[in-house]
Amino acid sequence: MSAGSASSASSPAPHSEAAVEPQPLLLRVLTINTHKGLAPWNRRFMLGELRDAVRTTGADLVFLQEVPGEERREARNGRLATPHYEFLADQLWPQYAYGRNAVHVHGHHGNALLSRFTILEWRNHDISMAGAEPRGLLHCALDVPGLGALHAVCVHLGLREAQRQRELGLLKALIRDEVTAGAALVVAGDFNDWRGRADALLQDGCGLRSAFARLGGSRPRTFPARWPLLALDRIYVANLRVHSACVLSARPWPHLSDHLPLLAEVGA
Repeated sequence: MSAGSASSASSPAPHSEAAVEPQPLLLRVLTINTHKGLAPWNRRFMLGELRDAVRTTGADLVFLQEVPGEERREARNGRLATPHYEFLADQLWPQYAYGRNAVHVHGHHGNALLSRFTILEWRNHDISMAGAEPRGLLHCALDVPGLGALHAVCVHLGLREAQRQRELGLLKALIRDEVTAGAALVVAGDFNDWRGRADALLQDGCGLRSAFARLGGSRPRTFPARWPLLALDRIYVANLRVHSACVLSARPWPHLSDHLPLLAEVGA
């Protein structure tokens, strides 16, 4: 057979490749009290700068507290008439939910969650007490590829100790009644827990642990943003691993709100 005959050529051996290890799923979680878009001491409206800074974190889930859903004041000093959570979400977080808590003459504000993942359902639980500023717990169920169902609760608790104890009890009841046992859970926000009593209550009642405690760290100080003295803001998780957690204290964060944000990486 001639050398040029195709029938004489043997088939090449199949090329074998080393199996590629799947990368673990990591979710970046950010929480910040937006202070209605105002800088410390209410000196400037900083929502545009805040949005730019939040974008740089690469967060998948953003827990917002004290965020206006309606602002009826004149648009002076750059204030926005549109909901602040929609402005912050822009095109990076296509899914969001908002829980209205406090209604006032200029509109209303509450908690919000921005998400890169589908929010399957959400509900805002009114946990207000007579004679105190209205408060709520925003509970969202999300569909996260590679993880399945993820529950997220955005929290802003009261200023008085007795009020916080009651609200923490209601948070535990919400988790007991609405979160399936063993489901991935993130609870984050402004706990106003300057006495540090929430950790033991939440670990005892529903297996939640601070992201910082899981890494062997202490509660990070977040308030006031310029000279943080009090550990008011928290990220708690259950049925998730914590890979990293930090307080964002470098510029520009101390100039964007009266609270510093927390950022954590969590995964299955």
